[in-house]
Amino acid sequence: MTVPDPPAEVVDALHTAADPQTAAFLAGYFKTGPGEYGFGDRFSGVKVPVIRSIVKPYARVPFHVDAWLPLLRSEIHEHRLATLLAMTYRFPRADPREQTRIYRCYLDNTDSINNWDLVDLSCRAVVGAYLFDRDRTVLDRLARSESLWERRIAIISTHEFIRRGETEDTYRIALILIHDSHDLIHKAVGWSLREAGKRVSRAELLEFLDHHAAELPRTTLRYAIEHLAPDQRRHYRGLRSARTTS
Repeated sequence: MTVPDPPAEVVDALHTAADPQTAAFLAGYFKTGPGEYGFGDRFSGVKVPVIRSIVKPYARVPFHVDAWLPLLRSEIHEHRLATLLAMTYRFPRADPREQTRIYRCYLDNTDSINNWDLVDLSCRAVVGAYLFDRDRTVLDRLARSESLWERRIAIISTHEFIRRGETEDTYRIALILIHDSHDLIHKAVGWSLREAGKRVSRAELLEFLDHHAAELPRTTLRYAIEHLAPDQRRHYRGLRSARTTS
C-alpha cells in the first residue's frame, strides 16, 4: 500500500507565508530556549489567521491520517498547528468512523502537541467533542500523565462540555490538577474554572471555591475569580492568604 504524501498545497502555502522576523518573535514568545517548556521547537513564522485560511478548505475533504501524519510529526511548529486545525475543521463534518480515526490520531500523537497554543486551539474541538457522549475517564488518565501537554489537554478538553452546559468533569479534573507544579497548568485550570462559572453556573463555582480556594495556586485562583465582584475576590484571596500564612 502506498502511503500518500502530505498535502503538498499546505506545505507550499506555509512556506510562501513564512516570515523570518515573525519566526524569531514566536520562538521567544513560546519559550523555545534551553530549559524552557518549548525548548527545541522551530518556527517558520506564519501567523494563526493565515494558517487557518490555508487549512479551512480541508474541512470538505476526508482526513486521511497517513497523509497528514508527517506534518503532525514535523519539527516545524506551523506544520503541526496546520494539521491540528485541519482536524478541528473536519471533525464536525466527519462521520462517526472518521471522527474516531481523528480522535485516535490525536491521542496517539500527543508528543507532537507540545505547546500551549497547539493544545488550546485543538483539543476542545477534537477530544472534547468526541468524548461528549462517551466515557470520559481517559481525561483522568491524561490529567495524571507525566506530560505537561497531556495534563493541559485533559482540562482544556472540558471546555467543550462547558460550552454545552456541563461542568462536572471540569471540577473533577481541576481537583486532580490542584497541586500541579507547572504555571501553564495553573493558568489552564483557573481559566477553565472561570469559564465554568461564567458560562454555566456561578453558584457551582462559588461552592467549589468555598471548599478549595485556600489550596489553589495563586495564579489559578486569580484566573478563576476574575469575573467575580470585588468583595468576593477579596474574600477568596483572603482564604488563600490565611492558609499560606498559618
